[in-house]
Amino acid sequence: MRREVLIAWPIALLLVVSGLMLGCNGEGDAADEAGMTTTYGAISSKVRGMDPMDIGDTTSSGIASNIYDCLYQYHYLKRPYELIPNLAAEMPTVSEDGLTYTIKLRDDVYFQDDPCFTETDGKGRKLVADDFIYSWKRIADIKNISKNWWIFDGKIKGFDEFREYTKTAESKADVDYSRPVAGLEAVDDTTLRITLVKPWPQVVYYLAHLPSAAVPREAVEHYGDEFLNHPVGTGPYQLKTWRHGSKIVMERNPTFREVLYPSEGDPDDEAAGRLADAGKRLPLIDRIDITIIEESQPLWLKLMAGDLDIGGIPKDNFDTAISPTRDLTPELVEQGVVLEVYEDAATYWYGFNMEDPLLGNNKPLRQAMNLAIDRADFLKKFMNNRGVEARGVLPPMIAGYDEDIDSPYTVYDTELAKQKVKEAEAEYGGPLPMITLTMGGTDSTQRQTGQWFIRSYENVGLKVEVEYMDWPSMQEKVKTKSAQMYSMGWVADIPDAENFMQLFYGPNGSPGANNMNYKNPEVDALYEKIAVMDESPERVALVREMQQKVVDDLPCVLTIHRVVFILHYDWLNNYKPHVFQYGLAKYRNLDAELRQQRVGR
Repeated sequence: MRREVLIAWPIALLLVVSGLMLGCNGEGDAADEAGMTTTYGAISSKVRGMDPMDIGDTTSSGIASNIYDCLYQYHYLKRPYELIPNLAAEMPTVSEDGLTYTIKLRDDVYFQDDPCFTETDGKGRKLVADDFIYSWKRIADIKNISKNWWIFDGKIKGFDEFREYTKTAESKADVDYSRPVAGLEAVDDTTLRITLVKPWPQVVYYLAHLPSAAVPREAVEHYGDEFLNHPVGTGPYQLKTWRHGSKIVMERNPTFREVLYPSEGDPDDEAAGRLADAGKRLPLIDRIDITIIEESQPLWLKLMAGDLDIGGIPKDNFDTAISPTRDLTPELVEQGVVLEVYEDAATYWYGFNMEDPLLGNNKPLRQAMNLAIDRADFLKKFMNNRGVEARGVLPPMIAGYDEDIDSPYTVYDTELAKQKVKEAEAEYGGPLPMITLTMGGTDSTQRQTGQWFIRSYENVGLKVEVEYMDWPSMQEKVKTKSAQMYSMGWVADIPDAENFMQLFYGPNGSPGANNMNYKNPEVDALYEKIAVMDESPERVALVREMQQKVVDDLPCVLTIHRVVFILHYDWLNNYKPHVFQYGLAKYRNLDAELRQQRVGR
């Protein structure tokens, strides 16, 4: 699941959804059942779909990661981030040569009850090792046009051959999923064996990443093309209602296996009250009701009214919430609001489709378009200085980040930009045509951002128009290489530089993660080296060399690395900032008495 995200303040809300912006009141689809703990919340963007095979954005994965789960997960409380078993019974056994991973599964995991299980009258069946093999074959199947093939490409013995075989099938229905793959073996129902063609040190990280989640074949075949709207997983919540564009309701999965809240964490977790629920069975909340509200001000008003437990701060309300010393204002403190600030593992940019004849073949134009952007002004106007200017691809918290990177064109210099525009015109052979920037959002902030870009480029003699569309539509346009230039970014899937650098690996072009469709043989060769290396000073040096070559080629307009400001009420228990904010709703809890005292509900 690549972490594509929008560029603008709503990013905060998109990331919080995985912690689920839990609220205390609202109108659900039906009256709460007796004793059921119901929370209400909101997200700022439509959900594209809930099929792990094709999820590649923070919004969809924020919801779906509470319905599906993976072999491994990150410990909720410990930092640095630590992988622990989830659907796996233990961490994998690895062969001496590092090429074979044997994974034992838990024997108490069942898919959620669903009508697709016709042989058991709708009762979910037990998860088996073959479910993972089937699910990953769906990603490999060329007929599915999965954007997540980059995860497995060239890594598992016989898997690329299976992908090539799917090209020969007449249709989706003709693909034989029983066809063996040498490197994927279900030794028995609870033992999965993966054999690699070369070292892949990051493999366990990716087995904690949503696209690797198991889906039941019965559901895929029962729902067909509508499977993305009918998720059937093994997670703590199951989908009850989904009105596209307006509401999503999830309820506790009654057959969810026994998973307990952690009993240990970092030294400050006990004092912060994050261990009060230690040993309790998860999830702690029964029902989550989420409304989709694309405009920032209605969301903010609901948060300030106490109708949401947690939320981001819109740019236009930042000064009313945060003091000049970057602390929470006394008024909000008195209301029981708590401020959380953390550095995000993310980089944001405006990508060029490098297969576009104009942008891809005219380096002076790409240089000019970078030089024309005042990143400091962007941070001030649209992010309230919540972040730092991006000079390179890697964010500061990822090994390989280089604060001294040689990046002469990711600075603001209108005079040099005008000079580069002239060079670009000479290379093009005349005046440059209109360039179209596609933005995934229709709210007022997105439109203000679009107008800012138009003015920035007009200042150096470039003509740019902006088209606005909803987030799912823009993703589809980028996936099909139909966008010329587009607003996007990347939040780390795993805590490793490889996850960012694969965005610039040629074979990962759309519909894969390299949606800029950037190709450079030298960059590809460096990526292939770092992808098989364990972390070391030598690897960091190669990562920086690769990053430098990407920055020299400028396949995008780099903008910022974000710092997240999150507000939550003190009745929301167990909140802890987490860079990998997916599948975390099961840990949240509410102090209903304190909520009643503060807001009377």
